[in-house]
Amino acid sequence: MTTAAYVPQAFPRVWLPAEAELSTWEQIETWYQKLIDQPINSKAELEDWLLAVGELNGAVGQIGVKRYIAMTCQTDDPEREAAHLAFVREIEPRLKPVLNAIRAKYLDSPHRSELPGDRFQVFDRAQENRRALYREANIARETELAELEQQYQKIIGAMTVNFQGQERTPAQMATFLEESDRELRQTSWELVAKRRLVDREALDALFDKMLGLRMAIAKEAGFDNFVDYAYKVRERFDYGVAEAVEFQDAIERVVVPLARQIQDERRKTLGVDSLRPWDLSVDPLGRSPLRPFKDVEELANGSVGIFADVDQELGQQFAYLRDAGLLDLANRKGKAPGGYQTTLEDDRLPFIFMNAVGLDGDVRTLLHEGGHAFHALASRGETLAAYRDSPIEFCEVASMSMELLGARNLDCFYSPEDSERSYRQLLEGIVLILPWIATVDAFQHWLYFHPGHTQAERSQAWNNLLDRFGGSVDWTGFEDARSSSWHRQLHIFLYPFYYIEYGIAQLGALQVWKRALTDRAGAVADYRRGLALGGSRPLPELFAAAGIRFDFTEATLKPLMDAIRSELDKLSP
Repeated sequence: MTTAAYVPQAFPRVWLPAEAELSTWEQIETWYQKLIDQPINSKAELEDWLLAVGELNGAVGQIGVKRYIAMTCQTDDPEREAAHLAFVREIEPRLKPVLNAIRAKYLDSPHRSELPGDRFQVFDRAQENRRALYREANIARETELAELEQQYQKIIGAMTVNFQGQERTPAQMATFLEESDRELRQTSWELVAKRRLVDREALDALFDKMLGLRMAIAKEAGFDNFVDYAYKVRERFDYGVAEAVEFQDAIERVVVPLARQIQDERRKTLGVDSLRPWDLSVDPLGRSPLRPFKDVEELANGSVGIFADVDQELGQQFAYLRDAGLLDLANRKGKAPGGYQTTLEDDRLPFIFMNAVGLDGDVRTLLHEGGHAFHALASRGETLAAYRDSPIEFCEVASMSMELLGARNLDCFYSPEDSERSYRQLLEGIVLILPWIATVDAFQHWLYFHPGHTQAERSQAWNNLLDRFGGSVDWTGFEDARSSSWHRQLHIFLYPFYYIEYGIAQLGALQVWKRALTDRAGAVADYRRGLALGGSRPLPELFAAAGIRFDFTEATLKPLMDAIRSELDKLSP
């Protein structure tokens, strides 16, 4: 499907010269010092100064983003690794005290009170929180953490197995878990599980170092535990630990029974006595695996049509990302795990990274990251740079809603029957992922509320949570793999306490989806209206702008699970 060209608006710098060289810290520091020294004698001068700060932050941030992208695209390239680590070691630590000085200059300006309070409410709240948390003594610890996080990506990126005469990554091995031959599935699953266990001790030791550093950072900032510190760092102004625990409990009451029902239906359809870890991805009726595309070009081209069906302009925007080289979609050896969307801040353009291997899940991943990209494009005209970012809880509404909105138009990849199969898998997957989200969130609370735990105690805590939130999968004979299965969740290593956001956002996305079942145009229009606000309003107001409620209690959760159950009952098996 062809669409008209999307041409992104240019946002040339006003204060920072386009030719400014920012390769070294000395060059970068010069420009920040100009901002620190610049007199601010009026409200208008303060507003202009803020725009200049945004320009410089964006230009410097884009350097780091580009180096991170390059490193994750090929973790086994020494030059890329060195360039990324140079930014982490030589620029970021020096940048933090300078940014704190910039923050203080703004917060202490007598002209700040003249700014419109409603416009700057969210910005001021964040700046005040960040100043309260800042400790120069933590900079070295944060740098060490960044280096340890890169080690995690390197360890995971290097994982391969030899199967059927080829060296394959764990992501590439996932295709075999959809094959109808159960013995083949088991063999491929075991091979990857054993390979992961090779690095079990290294990953446990790595996490121990991370945990110790994080506890020290929290203590330095005046907190008794890392949990309370992390909630402040993540700027969770609209909910706290009690609400997170309530959400976990609600998932246990409402979602876990439905998830176990879905898994029991799978076991019966497969005709097996017990559901094993290698039985979770195969079609229970023995149909051939869904193979939506042969290469990433086909994936990208087909996705243009899916997005255009949701909204014509979104299709045009994604076609631009494809043609402008802002996608790296294919899995390969040495590539970091997972998928992400990041923003080239100076250009105000998104970049999408993922590890596609030809699975149905790859289509959903690209729809997901595409939603993030549309969010970045929707807010790129915001003049206050900080408002071009949004709270994660709403960022994930942008991405998860797009998975659901695009799910009923997969004709470019599937027959009508297979398209319905894919839709069923998506809905069932949502039910199954919510207990996993609760597991990961509860585990992170346990980890940091019990900082002196042993590795054995950590494994037991993880297993207890799998018993509480997990399905009816039989892990007999693979207890070690089960106990260390949390190693696969990169958020636990790289982004502590970043995971409940997916659950909160999923409820928002399901509200968009539920409305779209009867009012698709209205749902999409409100969805895009919410995205355009960026991060300029408090979280509940962003949800409201998108036509949904910021609520993740059982009162919201149960009707949405009922709607999924009802929709599943309408679909063929």
